[in-house]
Amino acid sequence: MGMNLVQKIISAHLVEGTVAAGEPIAIKIDQTLTQDATGTMAYLQFEAMGIDRVRTEKSVSYVDHNMLQTGFENADDHLYLQTVAARYGIDYSRPGNGICHQVHLERYGVPGKTLLGSDSHTPTNGGLGMLAIGAGGLDVAVAMAGGPFHLTMPKVVRVHLTGKLGPWVAAKDIILDILRQLTVKGGVGKILEYTGDGVKTLSVPERATITNMGAELGATTSIFPSDDNTRRYLALQKRESEYRAVAADPDATYDEQITIDLTALEPLIAQPHSPDKVVRVRDVAGLKVDQVCVGSCTNSSLYDLLVTAAILKGRHVHPDVSMTVTPGSRQVFTAVSQLGALTEMISAGARILESACGPCIGMGQAPPSGGVSIRSFNRNFEGRSGTKDANVYLASPQVCAVCALSGTITDPRTWGEEPTVTLPEAIPIDDALIVHAPAQREAITVRRGPNIKPLPQQTPLTGRIAGEVLLKVGDNITTDHIMPAGAKVLPLRSNIPAISEFVFVRVDPEFPQRARAKGGGFIVGGDNYGQGSSREHAALAPMFLGVRAVIAKSFARIHHANLVNFGIPPLTFVDPADYDRIEQGDNLEIDAVPDRIRSGDRLLVRNKSKNSEFWVTYDLSAFNKAVLLDGGLLNHTRRHAA
Repeated sequence: MGMNLVQKIISAHLVEGTVAAGEPIAIKIDQTLTQDATGTMAYLQFEAMGIDRVRTEKSVSYVDHNMLQTGFENADDHLYLQTVAARYGIDYSRPGNGICHQVHLERYGVPGKTLLGSDSHTPTNGGLGMLAIGAGGLDVAVAMAGGPFHLTMPKVVRVHLTGKLGPWVAAKDIILDILRQLTVKGGVGKILEYTGDGVKTLSVPERATITNMGAELGATTSIFPSDDNTRRYLALQKRESEYRAVAADPDATYDEQITIDLTALEPLIAQPHSPDKVVRVRDVAGLKVDQVCVGSCTNSSLYDLLVTAAILKGRHVHPDVSMTVTPGSRQVFTAVSQLGALTEMISAGARILESACGPCIGMGQAPPSGGVSIRSFNRNFEGRSGTKDANVYLASPQVCAVCALSGTITDPRTWGEEPTVTLPEAIPIDDALIVHAPAQREAITVRRGPNIKPLPQQTPLTGRIAGEVLLKVGDNITTDHIMPAGAKVLPLRSNIPAISEFVFVRVDPEFPQRARAKGGGFIVGGDNYGQGSSREHAALAPMFLGVRAVIAKSFARIHHANLVNFGIPPLTFVDPADYDRIEQGDNLEIDAVPDRIRSGDRLLVRNKSKNSEFWVTYDLSAFNKAVLLDGGLLNHTRRHAA
């Protein structure tokens, strides 16, 4: 029996376990990437392990999130990142070089390799045929130290593409259609592998758009085969020597399958405030638009900007609309400039932003109060834009450009004939903003600004967990709810005492004060708790505030792992109806926690306020149990190394 592509790559990198869905496995990691919002903490954790240099084939540190230097914090941390990269053998992509996923796709991705990144959109490089997985910074630090990445072997879902996209229909519409079908939790515990004749009609940047937003499904990752389109892309990047064909065997089997006829798709749009609230553009046509943003790691490739410029050419952005365009990399920025597309966009009235995450992470360009913003981004969670009552919609660059011109949500098929865009046969390649680590590293001094504080320490899990329910939240709570991003909060990423003041403030402004006053306690959540970003600060800062356990109906994959990594038990209700019987302020108590976790037994929770009891369980491999009992992955790694 043949193997699918996921099985092939995992088998070639398998360190522990069996390649069967649901089994705990550990895989060797070839490459890592970090970005500055998560990387600072990842490198502090790496340093704490006492390793002399990174042990991967290639590790890259990107600066793309915290680019607004309104104080000393970001600039200081950039210096830390550059010097720590030089000291430990890591490539450093300087501010202005571009968004990590776009640049890694261009300059580093290799078909058939494994990539672990401290950003949830690391699966972008699955468009190149990599097994690229997002994880918490501590997992990435362990991989840089040469340790394997532990996970549960996901189910592999075959997404069979047939046909060809019609006029004004984009790769964005493919992933929006999948989100419409599966929802934001439909990919949990799964990897999406794309097959079929429709794959051949999609370029690598189009494939990368799809794999990028696979993260919104909760999927472990998504992957396309590496074929002639991949070879052409790598040749354009002057990296054809790194091309290799990787694909599933003809008789490969899968755990699940869905089929999408590309010919039948039409322009789609995700409504506020979730990427899976997808409808046809024509169903919401006519709604007045205040802002349009093209860019982010999802849709900022050369093709995306060339098609945007072609639509805008000779026209003007509607006077009631503010439009921004973000080139995904310095390479893209230079190419659109040389090809004249930059002039077309500027002439039309678009505002050109630097090559960074920018508005997608809440770094500037917040919409007006109650405003409607159409964005080619990947997330539209409430408040993520920087304006709590803004209504953010997600759509393709084609839809965004037409909306910017019309001033309302508009089905582009009513606009006229779609312009034809042809990519150039050659583009400028300039890696001047990538700093390679020197051969002699030992004498390099790592610079640490005053905003970098010592790592908070967790203690091994104790016998009894007791405390108050500090907060009860509903379904689909995101890491943006738990640990907000944006220009005010992200500069504090290396200062856990300071950033902890913002935990859950979008849900309950009094939470940090209450957690400290009560000496810690429990969080109670609904389904898919912790969806969204990989930011481990959403576990690390609550740990600092004394959160002892989180009890939820279900967890998002990366956040579940991050809780374990920082010694916080992620517990699930045996009977989901017990969720309704708990109130904020209830006092809970669980006895013999380490013993019961070692034995695999369920845990009995006593609600002392209600004089009642209920059972909780956990989804932990033997490795996860050991990590949790040791008080987190850093403690466990140190102990294992010793």
